[in-house]
Amino acid sequence: MKLAPITVFVYNRPWHIKQTIESLKKNKEAKKSDLFIFSDGPKNEDDQKKVDEVRKYIKKVNGFKMVTIIERQKNLRLANSIIAGVTEIINKYGKIIVLEDDLIASPYFLKFMNKGLDLYKKEERVASIHGYIYPLKEKLPETFFLKHPGCWGWATWKNRWKFFEKDGKILLKELKDKGLTKAFDYNNTYFFTKLLRNQAEGKLDSWAVRWWASLFLRNKLTLYPGRSLIFHNGSDGSGTHTGFSHYLDTELTSKPILIKKINIKKNVTAFRIFSKYYKSINPPFPFGLIRSLKRKILAVLYITKILKFSIYDNKNDNKNSIERNA
Repeated sequence: MKLAPITVFVYNRPWHIKQTIESLKKNKEAKKSDLFIFSDGPKNEDDQKKVDEVRKYIKKVNGFKMVTIIERQKNLRLANSIIAGVTEIINKYGKIIVLEDDLIASPYFLKFMNKGLDLYKKEERVASIHGYIYPLKEKLPETFFLKHPGCWGWATWKNRWKFFEKDGKILLKELKDKGLTKAFDYNNTYFFTKLLRNQAEGKLDSWAVRWWASLFLRNKLTLYPGRSLIFHNGSDGSGTHTGFSHYLDTELTSKPILIKKINIKKNVTAFRIFSKYYKSINPPFPFGLIRSLKRKILAVLYITKILKFSIYDNKNDNKNSIERNA
């Protein structure tokens, strides 16, 4: 089995990308895999320093068969960066494994991705492989299918990526015309249609909701593991879209996922469990308002903490400078 190229998208978070790379290196398949790192350009002068820091680190990355770095001179923003990067790599290699710089992979992540890509490569009903699982209370099957492709640690093939529709307005119109918005929203348990509408109106920079809609409208399925192979560590205020939250924190599986061919159909039990979870994280008023206020309080506390340490560091720097001059 020829291993799929790993593609990682980075921006201005040096600590986060280190965690991502180190976690990937713990996969035994890493040494036999090609790694492509797409580094987006800075939005402004304030971001330049951290972008430079990220680029300094990724130039030293090893532990893979080959490491290729693509540095963007201009800022493409997340969605355009991922769309362009995935298209470039998948057109050359025919398949791809994709991560962003705030994902920590299980030591069994690459095995699951590659085995899934190999096992279902001729089954065109299967459009992608996904590695992240929400922190669910109910037990899931070892592997199962859903219509939702997911975006945190995923893989696909060239002849499936061709279904990706860039124009959110086209996707939104088709969903409405076919009366599928309720189904697209997991039976009205989460606001995916609203996210797509925001993207179409230029209010949200998301490739993922368009990928979700593109595959949903073509009745394509995604293979999931029963336990999470990905931990998202970007909900610390460092990301563009996630902000401060920990309700998506999950536990990485401590053992491999047993992957074998199963019936290619949506798993009704898993769909019910996911719908229940979506409903729990999207509570009705006033519970949603209370949760929103909690997040804002956490954000203020976090910023206060950062400012405190920043002031402390500046004082120490000034003190050391005075001592050196003396």
